[in-house]
Amino acid sequence: RTSVRLGTMDRMELRHAVAAVATGVCAVHVCRLAYAYCRTSSRSRVLGVIPARYESSRFPGKPMVLIAGKPMIVRTYEQAKQATSLTRLVVATDDVRIRDVCVAAGAEVVMTDSNIPNGTERCEAAMNLLSLKTKFDIVVNIQGDEPLIEPEIIDSCVRALQTAPDAVYSTPVTPFVDLKEVTMPSRVKCVVDRNGYAVYFSRGMIPNNKKGVPDLKHEYLLHLGLQAYDAKFLTVYGKLPPTPCMLQEDLEQLKVLEHGFKMKVVKVEHSAHGVDEPGDVASIEAILKTKGLK
Repeated sequence: RTSVRLGTMDRMELRHAVAAVATGVCAVHVCRLAYAYCRTSSRSRVLGVIPARYESSRFPGKPMVLIAGKPMIVRTYEQAKQATSLTRLVVATDDVRIRDVCVAAGAEVVMTDSNIPNGTERCEAAMNLLSLKTKFDIVVNIQGDEPLIEPEIIDSCVRALQTAPDAVYSTPVTPFVDLKEVTMPSRVKCVVDRNGYAVYFSRGMIPNNKKGVPDLKHEYLLHLGLQAYDAKFLTVYGKLPPTPCMLQEDLEQLKVLEHGFKMKVVKVEHSAHGVDEPGDVASIEAILKTKGLK
């Protein structure tokens, strides 16, 4: 059994702990050791990553879908590059079509393996490639299907993680405007404790009630598609085994909570939702028109 004093872990010990996963040491134990190391480090160098995968069972080619004549991935990049907290911003993809349209828009692109299963691990792959020259303290996963994400939201999540040393992850939520969306599985809901830490995420309505319908007096929180990770925690996140609620809800952030790590939640005002299905494009275009954006 590996034993390292919390808070005194150096870089060599961290590498040894991560390597121990391959030899059968409990992944959760290793991640807790890495977490202890995370808390001793500053978090000033911030990498923003927009993971973009062309193939999708629900919406093939989603990053390239045109929103008011412009590819969605380009709109997301243009919003994200306005964030002042990012040291560097890249698009991480496995597809040359996405690469070419992003490069044409002036974005830096990192090519990653097509077998990577999710956006979080694609962010880690991009970080590892870039870390050969530059080390980062925080990695922000900016979902490519959030073309109206405000740069201020990115900055708020970075600040939240920088000021919460007991958290390994931060993410934003916003109150639902249309309560009909509370029961939609494509809109992920969040419950937060009194100190601003996540309690649970769900595709169902949470909190629920005896009637099973939205309560007009309750403020339901919509989870937005952005996550900020402590970079060292991200290197071992993928080694945490899947958890029951994560698999049931198909929400990868639940793995963080189910393994006992803390997640800081930032409440923001955000009137738009992400593009989860083809029908969402029209509503995003309507918001652009209302705001006078091109």
